[in-house]
Amino acid sequence: MAEIKRFSIGQSAKFLGVLYLLFGLIFVPFFLLMGMFAPAEDSGFPLGTMFAVAMPVMYAIFGVIGGAIGAALYNLVAGWVGGIEVEIGN
Repeated sequence: MAEIKRFSIGQSAKFLGVLYLLFGLIFVPFFLLMGMFAPAEDSGFPLGTMFAVAMPVMYAIFGVIGGAIGAALYNLVAGWVGGIEVEIGN
């Protein structure tokens, strides 16, 4: 058995930021489709288009923040009780 003793906070935050950005991009077509059927705002900028642009960026930001907090908490708890044990094979 091998034990994961700690995660790099910066690398974890970067990885989860990119992963959540990709998850956010999955929803872009749905927001654009909703925007086609929604009435236009007074500004002429459809709400669905705004969400299609903003949501992947927001997902990425929350992924970075959540990744950093999660890695830091894991490192803290692993120092107290030990890390997660994994079996690595060929």
